[in-house]
Amino acid sequence: MKIALIGYGKMGRMIEEIALQRGHEIVSIIDINNRQDFDTDAFRSAEVAIEFTAPSAAYDNICQAFNQGVKVVSGSTGWITQHGEEMRQRCWNEGKTLLWSSNFSVGVAIFRALNRKLAQIMNAYPQYDVCLQETHHTHKLDAPSGTAITLAEQIVCELDRKDGWQRGITRLADGSREGSMQCPAEKVRVDAVRSGEIPGIHTITYDSPEDCISITHSAHSRRGFALGAVLAAEYVARNEGWLTIDNLFNF
Repeated sequence: MKIALIGYGKMGRMIEEIALQRGHEIVSIIDINNRQDFDTDAFRSAEVAIEFTAPSAAYDNICQAFNQGVKVVSGSTGWITQHGEEMRQRCWNEGKTLLWSSNFSVGVAIFRALNRKLAQIMNAYPQYDVCLQETHHTHKLDAPSGTAITLAEQIVCELDRKDGWQRGITRLADGSREGSMQCPAEKVRVDAVRSGEIPGIHTITYDSPEDCISITHSAHSRRGFALGAVLAAEYVARNEGWLTIDNLFNF
């Protein structure tokens, strides 16, 4: 398979390594200094582009790929709330193809399935309140993480007593804090921590006066995310339209 990479930071390089190991060819690499290369035969020859960039750049990157007739796998977060509906419409009405996910890790896909099932069970036990905490490296720009938002939205869908999520406390690497722990009863509070080089930890906690239930996913490295992105690209090469991680990992 011919792959284009959009974004060539740590994730882009790791995706390149795994893609080559799996027998794929990297035909184009686009980063901040060569955005003119979208409009090249090399980029247009890609069967799929894998996009991991900053929230401020992701939307335009995907539009540029669409303009060249290239399918996209995107793991960039922090932009989908504003532009997600437009992207869905372009896939449905214009024949574009995008698989977006806040997290491509196989382990996180399993964790999301567990999260959904646990929330379904806890819907019958209103004495338990629920909150989330995510911890990531200091380079991550958005808080809370896209994965934490996805997990919170899953919980809201399953718990009748919740109608949305709310940003809670964000603890920064310099020791400062933003936000508040005060949260309406009908919201799911999502806290964030930025520290060191942590690839990603997500913890969901149900607390009651009697006891506490928690589930946690902890990434050892970014390699699981990169492998999942390549698996997603292999899936997208054979499929079309608006796709999600649930299409790839159907638990």
